Amino acid sequence: MALTICLLGAESTGKTTLSHAMAAALRAGGHRVTVVPEVLRAWCEREGRTPRPEEQLPIARQQEQQVDLAAAQADVVIADTSALMVAVYSGMLFPDGELLRFALERQRRYDATLVMGLDLPWVPDGLHREGPAVQASVDAQVRAALQQAGIAFRVVYGQGQERTGNALAPVLAFLGEAVHPQRRWTWACEKCGDPVCEHRLFTALRDR
Repeated sequence: MALTICLLGAESTGKTTLSHAMAAALRAGGHRVTVVPEVLRAWCEREGRTPRPEEQLPIARQQEQQVDLAAAQADVVIADTSALMVAVYSGMLFPDGELLRFALERQRRYDATLVMGLDLPWVPDGLHREGPAVQASVDAQVRAALQQAGIAFRVVYGQGQERTGNALAPVLAFLGEAVHPQRRWTWACEKCGDPVCEHRLFTALRDR
């Protein structure tokens, strides 16, 4: 059975770059790895608009179907996002209880959920990214949904190889492989979901 890893986070938090960096490192170690891209982004780029309410759940289902297909052929599956991000983005526009229920049910099936820290510079892409304020709002909604559902998650900070190493640490632990001593794994305080607080804390730890 494949190990399934899910990357969650707002726009411009490095999910896609990190997913491919993690995959390259794991492949170098001899693992069969599949990266599942974000279906919602591809849909929006193809259609040139955001989905209507009735289109959200099928997109979420397609996202998870892609994960299931990949898991049948790989040792490790890294999902660039999950149905939960579809639910969060739709929640900003349309309330949809069925979508959120499906998304949370699926999220519980992942072996590890990694939430991207807000320490990377925000970069507009002219299509989806509306600004740092929306990024922070989406981040807060992702964390709140996970916390309210009792789904464990880890927060990943760092630049370049450090970020990749932090994200790989729990994956290597699942695989029973040693973690390089310079790879530091970061996590959210159980009593505090404030990303600004986390950023200050882990920046201080990193600079020691």
